[in-house]
Amino acid sequence: MEQYSLFDDRAAMNPLASRLRPESLKEFAGQEHLLGEGKVLRRLIDSDQIPSMIFWGPPGVGKTTLASIIASRTHAEFVNFSAVTSGIREIKEVMARAENSRRMGIKTLLFVDEIHRFNKAQQDAFLPYVEKGSIILIGATTENPSFEINAALLSRCKVFVLKALTTENVKELLLQALRSPKGFGYLEVSIEESLLTAIAIFANGDARTALNTLEMAITNGQLDKTGRTTVTREIVDQCIGGKALLYDKNGEEHYNLISALHKSMRNSDPDAAVYWLARMLEAGEDPLYVARRLIRFASEDVGMADSQALTVAVNAYQASHFIGMPECSVHLTHAAVYLSMAPKSNSLYMAYEQAKLDAKRQLAEPVPLQLRNAPTALMKELHYGEQYEYAHDTEEKLTHMQCLPESMRGRRYYHPGKAGAEAEIAESLRAILAWKGQEEGR
Repeated sequence: MEQYSLFDDRAAMNPLASRLRPESLKEFAGQEHLLGEGKVLRRLIDSDQIPSMIFWGPPGVGKTTLASIIASRTHAEFVNFSAVTSGIREIKEVMARAENSRRMGIKTLLFVDEIHRFNKAQQDAFLPYVEKGSIILIGATTENPSFEINAALLSRCKVFVLKALTTENVKELLLQALRSPKGFGYLEVSIEESLLTAIAIFANGDARTALNTLEMAITNGQLDKTGRTTVTREIVDQCIGGKALLYDKNGEEHYNLISALHKSMRNSDPDAAVYWLARMLEAGEDPLYVARRLIRFASEDVGMADSQALTVAVNAYQASHFIGMPECSVHLTHAAVYLSMAPKSNSLYMAYEQAKLDAKRQLAEPVPLQLRNAPTALMKELHYGEQYEYAHDTEEKLTHMQCLPESMRGRRYYHPGKAGAEAEIAESLRAILAWKGQEEGR
């Protein structure tokens, strides 16, 4: 059998990720929530009823590939358009060609990568052609479409959220790359399964990163006299820029570590909190995910006992967003230690949970008339806003007006704790309730 080496022409082919690009839904990895049998996007593709769409998801999950597969399934001309290198002139040129194709009965599927990079005028240039059906627009973005896509264009597109590939998804792609003739199937490669797992974890759900890393590792592998290429742990460590910690962001360990961080802060243990924080960040966790959890903790476990905790946590999120890792690690440490040392109260969490139960049981409970606005004559005739009492008109800045539905009169949800600033708040609330009780007893 003929043996190839890494120095053959095959090594000069396109990058591995390009060679292994799926050509059918069967080959496409992940996104089962959209492409599984009976799922909404799968049904649209199978019935050839493709609307204009926005694919929102992290890098390397196959947004471009999926658009290409859809174009082939719908027998449409596929135009790949980049928001980074194109302007209004290029948009108009593509739209003119699409309009001509439409007159000849040919669909044009326009894929716009990084559509969030287009400004308002550029995005508006698509609108008339989407409305006329000259193009089926598929935009790809890593940013929240609610903030980055014009409302007019967004209203004409269906948004599909693509999820990061799981570690198992990525690992299967790596195994396929080793088996496939389009990948390294022509080579005899020796690589331990644990190293494939390390590459998959390092890739963080990004198939392109995983395949590029595998390609680099094999290219730098040890080639023996028999033609076998051996990839060692040292080579993989070099390719991923350091030793990968065993940490699956979508698996149990992910939730174990964030739970450990949360409970260490709740238990006022700053040392343990910093340790678990470091474990997550050094394993490649998204610092903004950690920052979001700190923001939640600030109100759930500290709350009114120290309202400054929320400010510290939000500022840590903003700092992490501005500068990223590794520099933002100190900001997250600042917040974790502050939250650990802050007085604790879960009164806000408990208040909402109790109110949520009542809200679910009594969703149709009407808003009392005195709390309703009356912007029209009809509403005034129906007594909206009557008997409303304006607290600022009183010396005490309080009234005895009932603000809950009558059936829920006297219901209490917020019960202040005794720690930190909440002790003073508890005293103020007692005084308010006593005053209202006195007024209601008149």
